[in-house]
Amino acid sequence: MIQKVFFTLIFLLLSLCSNAQVSPKTEIRAVWLTTIGGIDWPRSYQAAQQRKDLSQILDQLKAAGINTVLIQTRVRATTIYPSAIEPWDGCITGHPGRAASYDPLQLAIEECHKRGMQLHAWVVTIPIGKWNKYGCQQLQKKHPNLICKIGEEGYMNPEVPQTADYIAQCCREIVERYDIDGIHLDYIRYPETWPRTAAKGRRGKGNTFTPQNLTASARRANITRIVQAIHREVKSRKPWVMLSCSPIGKHDDLTRYRSGGWNARSAVYQDAQQWLKDGLMDALFPMMYFRDNHFFPFAIDWKERSNGRFIVPGLGVYFLDPKEGKWSLSDVSRQMYVSRELGLGHCYFRSKFFTDNVKGIYDFGQRFDAVPALIPPMTWASAQKPAMPDGITLEQGRLTWSDPYQSQGLQYHVYNVYASKDYPVDVTKAENLMATRLRTTSIHVPNDGLTNYAVTCQDRYGLESAPRQLFVNGPSTPYLEKPLIAISDGRPVQLPKKPSTLDAEYLIIETLMGQQLQFAPYRGQTLDVSCLPDGMYQLRSLGSKGNTHRMGFFSIKRKKK
Repeated sequence: MIQKVFFTLIFLLLSLCSNAQVSPKTEIRAVWLTTIGGIDWPRSYQAAQQRKDLSQILDQLKAAGINTVLIQTRVRATTIYPSAIEPWDGCITGHPGRAASYDPLQLAIEECHKRGMQLHAWVVTIPIGKWNKYGCQQLQKKHPNLICKIGEEGYMNPEVPQTADYIAQCCREIVERYDIDGIHLDYIRYPETWPRTAAKGRRGKGNTFTPQNLTASARRANITRIVQAIHREVKSRKPWVMLSCSPIGKHDDLTRYRSGGWNARSAVYQDAQQWLKDGLMDALFPMMYFRDNHFFPFAIDWKERSNGRFIVPGLGVYFLDPKEGKWSLSDVSRQMYVSRELGLGHCYFRSKFFTDNVKGIYDFGQRFDAVPALIPPMTWASAQKPAMPDGITLEQGRLTWSDPYQSQGLQYHVYNVYASKDYPVDVTKAENLMATRLRTTSIHVPNDGLTNYAVTCQDRYGLESAPRQLFVNGPSTPYLEKPLIAISDGRPVQLPKKPSTLDAEYLIIETLMGQQLQFAPYRGQTLDVSCLPDGMYQLRSLGSKGNTHRMGFFSIKRKKK
């Protein structure tokens, strides 16, 4: 396994020299939006200014290709929404426990959805802040048996079984009350300062903390119990909500590459790769705030042990700030190129360092993610694709279609719009994506008379329907007055006369999805299709310089004997 990792790493690093990556159609492009102390948002205690600032941040993120926002929702035993379980965090009003005049979480959801982005509620699980701070004090009064003090910090005690139920109830409240797309668990692990033996335990005032002398496997089981409780509460209510967490960036030591004593599984008892295997997590956002051989081999390890789930490396862009570290832009850009080559997403920590364009990271991100991407589908959670949209029309620059589920009253689906000069529009190509995750059934589009459109329906699991195509007008290729659309009963298809200016030496027959089936010289005015089964095909020409043009389409339908 490790030899495979080593040679894969060499190949990926060498492939960067070509810089010829194709932008994928599905990829998670995320950012952590931190609310503790308002360090990312909010930067003001005025509700109107908070709304304005959030809108501006999300506009910037959308313009940079971000499709997933992880907003810190449970902060330190405090929240940014009206909770029946825990008090308000002070970042909203400036006074811990004081209610805001609006619901910040609801605002964030609406504004993200308006921009076609997903919103995941980021839940800080184990840390509950300074022992004398408001959130920790409130938990001391209500649930003293669930918390413990280490130094001056308070923590949920993972060794008390009721801790799992309490954190799971916090997650259930969010899922039941809000139309979120994901629950993202942070610090779902033992504190690194946790006493290793009972003799070193500290007892805080009013606190019943007694550390146990447990094995590493027993401690991993304690954290896994919390994950299981959250998974049960979330998935039993809304199975399409993506459940993820942010483990330490190195899962464990590799044979060739050591973690330096700081890893998820052995140091803080996060059995994250096992959670993927057991189906407890849909995605991991490992905090890979490292460079060079501390990043690349471990990224490959996450990928190889992903069990088909999503891996989204967390990138330490905060190290670009001279106050935080000495990273260069190339340190991050190489990580992004390799992550994409591996089929992984990317997530920036934190939002403000990204949108402030520290060392040009925002400019690079805009170029790197210039082509939109959809969130990949959770195929392990559902296999039933939604129905196609109905009745697509274009009138006076407005593309409109009908909701295939309108009569059923279903609300949990969105729409993606594709555009291309070719017909039918190829919905497998990311560059044809024009708008993503629309919650309406119409959109203004260019009214040039040449662009063709396709619309797909996407469900909450990310599964996408077949496209509903609209042929507007104009040629599929510049040398034909209209697309070649022929019907054959198995006899040769008639071809248009080849223009003398066209560089076309060969003909290629493909499926509508682009799979090449037949290759022949471009000779004469007919094309033999007798060896092809009944179906719909597209025809391309190929020139001596490698230029290719789509000539049109033909179908074969033989008469039944």
